[in-house]
Amino acid sequence: MVHRIILRVGVVLAAIVCIVTLYGVPCAQAAMISTKSEISIGRDVGKQLEKKYGVVDDPALQERVTKIGMNMVAVSDRKDLPYSFKVLNSKDVNAMAAPGGFIYIFKGLVDLMPSDDELAGVIGHEIGHVVKRHSVKQIEKNLLLNIGFIAVFGDKAAILQNLAMNAIMAGYSRSDEREADYLGYVHSSKAGYNPYSMKMGLMKLSSLEKGSQSDLFSDHPESKERIALVQNFLDKDKIHPKAQLAPDGTSGLVVDGAWQLPMISAEYGGYKPLYRAYFVAGSLYRISQLTNYNPDKYILDYDGENVILFYDDIQILTITPEDAMFHGMSVMDLAGSHVDKLKEWNPKAL
Repeated sequence: MVHRIILRVGVVLAAIVCIVTLYGVPCAQAAMISTKSEISIGRDVGKQLEKKYGVVDDPALQERVTKIGMNMVAVSDRKDLPYSFKVLNSKDVNAMAAPGGFIYIFKGLVDLMPSDDELAGVIGHEIGHVVKRHSVKQIEKNLLLNIGFIAVFGDKAAILQNLAMNAIMAGYSRSDEREADYLGYVHSSKAGYNPYSMKMGLMKLSSLEKGSQSDLFSDHPESKERIALVQNFLDKDKIHPKAQLAPDGTSGLVVDGAWQLPMISAEYGGYKPLYRAYFVAGSLYRISQLTNYNPDKYILDYDGENVILFYDDIQILTITPEDAMFHGMSVMDLAGSHVDKLKEWNPKAL
């Protein structure tokens, strides 16, 4: 009996030594993974993911995703990491954040969310997981539960790598997801992307058909609750104008108090009317933040079929023949009515 007790104590002590050696931290902080170790773990996990899925051979896409990611790193609370952003060659609709800032977007997600604004919401969410060390904390918890196993058996680095991969693949807690949702909103909006990006991403993912290849957010049954929570963030920050469904249940409206733009009722570019309304509302919010707003800076650009509405260099809306048909007007007349309504808008009303 005495020998067994001594053996158990020895195993635990050996495990603690293993953790200290593995992480390079003082005994008092043995359960804490240092930033250096976090980066090492994440780099190894990233190699596994790249080996499993492959990286999309599209330099322009990889550069674009990296630019979006780094724009948000610049406004995050953890800039001390060697962030990387890569698109994996998989049709799954998913994204993953390995420890240390190694972030992966699946090609299926890029196809579902082709705009920079939509991708910004998702990438900002993944950066949020890194900023709050969500996967690192889960690895630490698993280490403490398995210290005896780690002390007795083989390759400590391999065990740690497996624990890290398991933590990432297992997903996050509801509280972690809510925290990352908030930071997805903060990062994307602070970096100058559409403040509705996070909400749009959640809406699009929650609307995917059951059985589709998506692990991102969809395994959380409270998706409607999370969408409502993001809307609370928007309301708290008084983001305006707002986008909402029209009374017909399919068209999109852009409203700001009693003011509103003509209804958007046609799809365009693969986007339903409500999503088009969110893009418009986000562009108008950006305009509302300008210090030198001038209602005479609205510009119409006709491409032979559609009319693109700008404020200076900020694109607001592409008005199509289908849009005009719904209103019983020509494309140019409908575009003109948009400009007239925008000149009535007071960006500083709230």
